[in-house]
Amino acid sequence: MLGAMSADRPVEAAREEAIDAIRSGYTFTEPAIDVGVLSVDDEPVPDARIRIPLAMLNRHGLISGATGTGKTITLQVLAEQIARAGVPVFAADIKGDLSGMATAAEPTEKLLARTAKNGQDWRPAASAVEFYALGGQGKGTPLRATISSFGPILLSKVLELNETQESSLGLVFHFADQAGLPLLDLQDLVAVLKYLDSDEGKPVLKQIGGLSSQTVGVILRSIVNLEQQGAGVFFGEPEFDTNDLLRTTADGRGVVSMLELPNVQDRPALFSTFLMWLLADLYHDLPEVGDADRPKLVFFFDEAHLLFSGASKAFVQQITQTVRLIRSKGVGVFFVTQTPKDVPGDVLAQLGSRIAHQLRAHTPDDAKALKATVNTFPRSSYDLAELLTQLGIGQAVVTVMDPDGVPTPVAWTRVFAPESKMGPTDAAQQDRMIAASPMMARYGRQINRDSAYEMLARKLAQGAENAQSTTSAHNADRTNGMPLVSAGVQPKQSQPKQSQAKAPSKSSKAQKSVIEQVADSSAFKQFARSAGREVVRSIFGTARRR
Repeated sequence: MLGAMSADRPVEAAREEAIDAIRSGYTFTEPAIDVGVLSVDDEPVPDARIRIPLAMLNRHGLISGATGTGKTITLQVLAEQIARAGVPVFAADIKGDLSGMATAAEPTEKLLARTAKNGQDWRPAASAVEFYALGGQGKGTPLRATISSFGPILLSKVLELNETQESSLGLVFHFADQAGLPLLDLQDLVAVLKYLDSDEGKPVLKQIGGLSSQTVGVILRSIVNLEQQGAGVFFGEPEFDTNDLLRTTADGRGVVSMLELPNVQDRPALFSTFLMWLLADLYHDLPEVGDADRPKLVFFFDEAHLLFSGASKAFVQQITQTVRLIRSKGVGVFFVTQTPKDVPGDVLAQLGSRIAHQLRAHTPDDAKALKATVNTFPRSSYDLAELLTQLGIGQAVVTVMDPDGVPTPVAWTRVFAPESKMGPTDAAQQDRMIAASPMMARYGRQINRDSAYEMLARKLAQGAENAQSTTSAHNADRTNGMPLVSAGVQPKQSQPKQSQAKAPSKSSKAQKSVIEQVADSSAFKQFARSAGREVVRSIFGTARRR
């Protein structure tokens, strides 16, 4: 299956020639990590290492294959070696298996026989692992982001809004920014939306333009649905500083930051979009480094199809932009999914390394996925359509970028075994590691500072008080200064607080509210004139408040 065999020369000579071509294609003078060894006729060639140059990791990559074919093990092998080379790693632990990276593997007779056959210098070793959990749901230091820094584009994906509603949400974010109303959690966003749809806020709503009460209602219902899924805990403070993903140990190893994602099927959009927020925030913070000899961080995006499912055109465009531009910040991104068809073509075009495990072709859709996978590889002497359906577990077809940016020869590869445990780390050990983590001390306790909800509540309360004072003074004047009760007039029943809050305050002419000052400002009027344009808050609409 390897090399073009000629009838007028020995098969063995052609075989050796093909092996030499692949061996030389993966021989680099620059630092590199090992994926595995070349396989010929299902037998390993130990001296033909299949490698990825460290400098090319920020050209991104794709790990694909059917369920149960070894994608997670490949991710684990790459993450171990990248961290050992001094580069921090971030990985989402979808199934809970990756937590085993914190524990050295137990050598078994079968494992030792396999590694010896492959020529792998294997010895058990654990990686330096930091465990995280979104909002504390799961085992690990809680990760949170504020609504404001999450931004309207990412949040629209989570709320499953259409493009018109997404644009309207962008206007709401801009209004909150200009009015000095911090959006820290979902409660803050709900408060601003309700204010804009109230009698007091509707004049501001008109000046913004392009935002109807019906749209406000749709967004509010989507937020309620999100809260019912328990997603409210993901938003708030202390907000995670993505620079904490760039940590190394005292002995120079990269820290593996591992995000546990339990019950991902219940909130797929939120989980995947939160990971994209991490990338967008890193892009916002990191300086340009150009073509460095090694990346600052390698990011593994497991179950990548969740990110693109139902995504708007604007969202996919932003992902494409992020993947294209973040390379110059020294960040590499590997998408892990079942087939290349799960990833939009514009994103797929940015992925330099391809590692494809076995694919199945039992249905017409499977056949399309197989064809799509074959088309992502350079030309080779392999019959890839046949080979990809016959690969064993732990085997893959590989091509990467060499240091000159040229694709390496396609290689049938036997992937190395990880040196850490293949399976979850012991629960008690994991608990001890989390409790002792400096990250838990920094992010473990949630805080709730003054923000849009509290500010608007005070504004409404003040409006109600002003309205009551104005009404009392007016009635006193009508009775020549006599109290209403003394004059024999029964006072009106107090209106509910909400109705009072909507009453206009006559004293507001003397001292304008923050909202009115913003509405009258030239900056706000300029925004109102261009409300139909895209709201730009940096890449992905994110804007961390520091």
